[in-house]
Amino acid sequence: IEVIFADHQNKPDIGANIARQWIETEGVHLILDIPNSAVGLAVREVTRTHDAVDINTGAATSDLSGKACSPHGVHWSFDTYGLAATIGQALVKQGGDSWFFITADYAFGHALERDTSAFVAAAGGKVVGAVRHPLNTADFSSFLLQAQASKAKIVALSNAGGDTINAIKQAGEFGLGRSSDQRVAALLLQFPDTHALGLEAAQGLTASETFFWDLDDATRAWTKRFLARNGGKPPSMIHAGTYGATLHYLKAVAAAGTTDATKVVAKMKDLPIDDFYTKGTVREDGRVMRPYYLLQVKKPSDSRYPFDYLKLLATVPAEKAARPLSDSACPMVKHR
Repeated sequence: IEVIFADHQNKPDIGANIARQWIETEGVHLILDIPNSAVGLAVREVTRTHDAVDINTGAATSDLSGKACSPHGVHWSFDTYGLAATIGQALVKQGGDSWFFITADYAFGHALERDTSAFVAAAGGKVVGAVRHPLNTADFSSFLLQAQASKAKIVALSNAGGDTINAIKQAGEFGLGRSSDQRVAALLLQFPDTHALGLEAAQGLTASETFFWDLDDATRAWTKRFLARNGGKPPSMIHAGTYGATLHYLKAVAAAGTTDATKVVAKMKDLPIDDFYTKGTVREDGRVMRPYYLLQVKKPSDSRYPFDYLKLLATVPAEKAARPLSDSACPMVKHR
């Protein structure tokens, strides 16, 4: 088995060209990871017309198992619907009934704002405003000022990675957060983001994740192995998902006796997933069914050992965290 990698630079055309070259000239059978929803959607259209599988473990737009679903594609780690179902409803129930979104201006940010807004409205809340920012923004001051002026109880960050980290740090400088009437909600806050922020800056933030390294003995054992191989840097749900997705793909290839993309993905749907991270199935729309965890970042004084950053508040079961098939836009869904 040969593993290769490339940098798509967060550009859909570059990602699609890399995928096409890999498949057509290098014989690649499986493409994984693909962080950035716009790139993920572009790569999906390449694998759809080629004999190759994409298992998206890094992008979040729920369209990957909706209108962009494919017999050659699986959406593995998390999606915007599940994140919204977990954190959107919870914060409204806690009194956060007015929302202002600071949204990354690309497919992921748009999808997360869309899905979260629907859950906020369903729970009796309202969206009072939104502003969009370019990917990789350094200065969030103008966006935070608009959020502050809105008087919304929840300032929702519909972004990821470095954008989320920058926005949280700068929100603290503007007085948004723990000591104000406006709470900051990071709709996608992965564990390495919390680690990068530090507990002093991140404490009290509510997060939704599908992988929690300290959940049980199996997740802790895998994380110990990961830390040893990754220079002591903690894993995210993308890391855990890419590992598990690769394992499940290889099991499906062995069971199907072929690398034919359509047959392998069909076999992936037949076989149950059973690893340290995932106890679930691949649904007919290509979405992995898994629980989501509502987490809160601990105070520094409550952290007792390395990477003891999160408190588990609630578990949302898989069927509640997934868009009902009756509402699916996926053309492959037969029973609605």
